[in-house]
Amino acid sequence: MARISGVDIPNDKRLVISLTYIFGIGPTSARQICQRTGVDESRRVKDLTEDENIKIRDCIENDFKVEGALRSEITFNIKRLMDIGCYRGQRHKRSLPCRGQRTKTNARTRKGPKPRPGGGKKKK
Repeated sequence: MARISGVDIPNDKRLVISLTYIFGIGPTSARQICQRTGVDESRRVKDLTEDENIKIRDCIENDFKVEGALRSEITFNIKRLMDIGCYRGQRHKRSLPCRGQRTKTNARTRKGPKPRPGGGKKKK
């Protein structure tokens, strides 16, 4: 199993598909990496040479923000929105949708399960 950016990518899949297992790399970025390194994207990961593995690893480290660095940047951006008190930040604080979806119905992923009547404390 090849290890890139702290992630074990699957050996039996094509290179383009395997690279998408890394947080921050989607199909388009994976194709760009293959083009920059000159590796055929339809090859399997297990068929890559050590040289090609190093090329891919270097390309990702130098040109893309992935995994921990990307996660921390996203978290910092959300925290900044909450600190300045803008609309999106307030929605994040209250765990509500930020992008204009309706909340009268739906939005159960963000809001959690519905409060049910009669679900209060039991009386002694």
